[in-house]
Amino acid sequence: MQYKAKTPDEYIEAIPEERKEAMSMLRKVIKDNLPKGFSEEISYGMIGYVVPHSLYPDGYHCDPKLPLPFMNIASQKNFIAVYHSGIYANPELMNWFVGEYPKYVKTKLDMGKSCIRFKKIDQIPMELIAELSTKMTPQEWIAMYESKVKNK
Repeated sequence: MQYKAKTPDEYIEAIPEERKEAMSMLRKVIKDNLPKGFSEEISYGMIGYVVPHSLYPDGYHCDPKLPLPFMNIASQKNFIAVYHSGIYANPELMNWFVGEYPKYVKTKLDMGKSCIRFKKIDQIPMELIAELSTKMTPQEWIAMYESKVKNK
């Protein structure tokens, strides 16, 4: 779902009441664990964590005026989502996450290419998301991103 929020705080205020606590906790876990250099902002109508132009002036190749996206969280219609570009771009990171997930949650992993969906908001594996958040620095993401974009 799209929310007309200009800041992450406004986003949290706009979502359904029953999701505010889980989204606030997810946001805190990510902010507390992302390596230094990522910035939090509204990105694509979601709470986003991006590589700012101050670190990567080229920006996002689809629209260089935008900072390089890395990770987003969103309250969608039927689930809370974590979007992680590093999982999509790095098979080793994907394999690590898929292997670790059952250690934290008994329900089947519901995942797309970069989207991890949580239909039961009380079963979001915060410790696992915290660890996932630590796995890639902005510099590592920039290098991986450039290797993928320039190879296309």
